[in-house]
Amino acid sequence: MPEPMISVRAPMQAHLVSWCADPGRLVRAGEVVAVLESMKMEHEVVALEDGRICELMFVPGEAVGEGEVLFTQETHLRADAISESPRGHHAGSIETPQDTSSNVEPATLAGSAPRADLRKVLDRHVRTHDASRSAAIAKRHRLGLRSGRENVADLCDPKTFLEYGALALAAQRNRRSVDELIAETPADGVITGLGRINGGAFGDERAQVAVMAYDPTVLAGTQGKRGHQKADRILGVAWKLRLPVVLFAEGGGGRPGDDDFPVIAGLQMTTFANFVRLNGRVPLVGITAGRCFAGNASLLGCCDVVIATRDSNIGMGGPAMVEGGGLGSFRPEEIGPASVQHANGVIDVMVADEAEAVCIARQYLSYFQGRHRQWTMPDQPALRDVIPENRLRAYDSRAALHTIADTDSVLELRTGFGRSIHTALARIEGRAVGLLVSNPLHLGGAIDADAADKAARFMRLCSNFGLPIISLVDTPGFMVGPEIEEKAQVRHTSRMFVAAAHLRVPFVSVVLRKAYGLGAMALTAGGFHSPSLTVSWPTGEFGGMGLEGFVRLGYKKELEALPEGEEREALFQHLVRERYEAGGAINMASTLEIDAVIDPAETRQWLVGILDAAVDPTSSPGESCVDTW
Repeated sequence: MPEPMISVRAPMQAHLVSWCADPGRLVRAGEVVAVLESMKMEHEVVALEDGRICELMFVPGEAVGEGEVLFTQETHLRADAISESPRGHHAGSIETPQDTSSNVEPATLAGSAPRADLRKVLDRHVRTHDASRSAAIAKRHRLGLRSGRENVADLCDPKTFLEYGALALAAQRNRRSVDELIAETPADGVITGLGRINGGAFGDERAQVAVMAYDPTVLAGTQGKRGHQKADRILGVAWKLRLPVVLFAEGGGGRPGDDDFPVIAGLQMTTFANFVRLNGRVPLVGITAGRCFAGNASLLGCCDVVIATRDSNIGMGGPAMVEGGGLGSFRPEEIGPASVQHANGVIDVMVADEAEAVCIARQYLSYFQGRHRQWTMPDQPALRDVIPENRLRAYDSRAALHTIADTDSVLELRTGFGRSIHTALARIEGRAVGLLVSNPLHLGGAIDADAADKAARFMRLCSNFGLPIISLVDTPGFMVGPEIEEKAQVRHTSRMFVAAAHLRVPFVSVVLRKAYGLGAMALTAGGFHSPSLTVSWPTGEFGGMGLEGFVRLGYKKELEALPEGEEREALFQHLVRERYEAGGAINMASTLEIDAVIDPAETRQWLVGILDAAVDPTSSPGESCVDTW
């Protein structure tokens, strides 16, 4: 049996602050009996068992040695006496009404009043919410646009966003009151934090992302000193945890007037360097609507993919900077309109509004988050009719792209730029892949400088993040002639060979129709035996150069021996037909220059066989930069 009387001793050297129970008081185990002070901290001493307080050994203010008896307690009492005793204060308890009909913790019960310190924090956070800034938000909505917080809420899975630095204010305390800064500069105009995207499809671990959202309702989305500190912090977390970053970039660039910091130019800031060192390490997604100028545009341009609304403007300098440089006076909408930036390759995906932009961002990130286990595919025999029987007839090669890929899985990039090659992310049996697709509707599929840049950058993007590349080839080769050479065609087209030489992902080539010269080699990772597989559809035709050029050059003597007119033309057409037959897909396969000639309807089957056999490149991670161009 336990002893009827126990002694409770001081756990440390301290001073007695107060007693919480008088002699004769019935107490329960865990109930606070005394409070001690040591090293400027107060410590509760509790009853060890149910019982009655007998003797108190010290008075408040006295020093107590470690191990000295503080009080004695009688423990042998009737159970009914203990049960009838009033409840005292237990260690760590919060005295709030308890609803025994609910399993909710008392501190979170509806209607429970938070402590003063918590209330102060909650009130301060409320001031950052859109609901506290109705005039600014209404102005934004009248423009048909959303606030930064609305975009972040739409981007992240519900209730997953954790905001960093929400209580920051503009560094302008030397000239504005704190109350004014709280009201007008919440979060210093940039919302930063961590959230999850597509967690339901890929699990919470793969869904983690970092978010930076410049808020155009706060000082026009400009970049302030505190905002740079916040950006550096979240970018550092993204680096350590290898998290993708989604940037909402709308805003006017650097902000003058943040004079709390004694600097002159502020060019020592590290935000831009911290952002770009993530290039190649994690996916970087940029979104903009409205006006995006100067520093905001610079960050946007460093992203792997730029998603912009049709009414957006993107430029390295806004109207004030342009005019200040003596370059004329322009309205914001005259500088870098989306129509221009889409055609020149700055914008990867142009969308109608911010809601669609967020949807595209979520889709883009999904290709780097994992495999879909459920998928459907279009009718594969339809591939047999993609290529016209007339070898000179143009056609839309996106029919092949969308039929080979899983249903509704294709995301085309840079559709307004380098139009002789389509680049797209897609899925095949749920696996994410990148596709390069010749476009015979533009320049007959000939590769110009823009298309070469587009293809080279896309290969590096896919390689860096572990996406196998599939190339659907129909090209007469590189574009040639005096005009194209003025655009540095030699350097631009060579980028395709350099990018292909450094790939660390599987590459598969499927020749749809024409495969001529160096252009065809560039679309097959440098040569027909460089890919893991090179196959052709029955419509494939091959040659060291275009058939017509080959005949005119190789048979110049024979042709010039005949007079101009029908006879010479007849010989020319005859020789072209001969070369066409010689360069047919079956002959190429018989000389082992390609691996097989396949039924177009079996294309997916061939691709899946190679992709299943390939080693996952992400199992041996490596990093290289993703070219901004």
